[in-house]
Amino acid sequence: MRIGLLGTGPWAQMVHAPVLEAHDALDFAGVWGRRPEAAKELADRHGTRAYDDVDTLLADVDAVAVALPPDVQAELAVRAAGAGCHLLLDKPVAATVAGARAVVRAAQEARVASVVFFTTRFMPEAAAWIAEQKATGGWFTGHAQWLGDVFHGTGDHPFATPWRGDKGALWDVGPHALSVLLPVLGDVRRVTAAARGPRDTVHLVLDHVDGASSTVTLSLTAPPEAAGADLELRGTAGVIRLPRGGDAADALARAADELIAAARDGRSHACDAAFGLRVTEVLADAGALLAGGAR
Repeated sequence: MRIGLLGTGPWAQMVHAPVLEAHDALDFAGVWGRRPEAAKELADRHGTRAYDDVDTLLADVDAVAVALPPDVQAELAVRAAGAGCHLLLDKPVAATVAGARAVVRAAQEARVASVVFFTTRFMPEAAAWIAEQKATGGWFTGHAQWLGDVFHGTGDHPFATPWRGDKGALWDVGPHALSVLLPVLGDVRRVTAAARGPRDTVHLVLDHVDGASSTVTLSLTAPPEAAGADLELRGTAGVIRLPRGGDAADALARAADELIAAARDGRSHACDAAFGLRVTEVLADAGALLAGGAR
């Protein structure tokens, strides 16, 4: 599969480009970025071509991997699908529900495969754990914490990007928590509470359709000593915790494998753009409560 990379930021440099170059089933055909000089530098580093025009890249490849802010990603994903490209997207799919719906509609109309890279979902131990807990059932409640220190210090963190500063933890790490909670506890019927904590910290309470409830704590401004991700379930099977650890590059390689399989078989992936839309809808509902001052 010939694949192009859209984006030249830290995630593209640290994870996407190395994985696309090394993947045996992919031909890393080129890079496009909003800064042409950055695209050339990244392309040269990985022995591929830098494109000045994104539509030219889309015409030359079978698929694209996107490492761009969500508002930019949504617009380009629609264009890529229209050009017949399968989509390896980052989370969140879009910055608005309308943007995410446009991505889903474009992928469906073009009949292209889509996979959204919710990192935890593609880590083997975590993926097996999620499948096992979904099959076990009987969960009463869950609690997820995704605490980052991106904006705790001087602002020189590689992921202290403008869109994260604008959208905060809810939109950056919130998708990770939801990507685990929804397949295990069921879809979210409603966000029943949302409250702010220190800085950008957000606390959510979710009512799930299968009868369970969960709480979620999110931050990008935690002290480094408090940073980390943790998820716990309590139910008839006892107290179970999500396995920790895993490598983002290995997870992206697995996501690429699953995009190839979805494109080959014509089947929807569990983490496709439609699932990304549902996550976006939950985030938007929570964001509206926060904006309205709900407690």
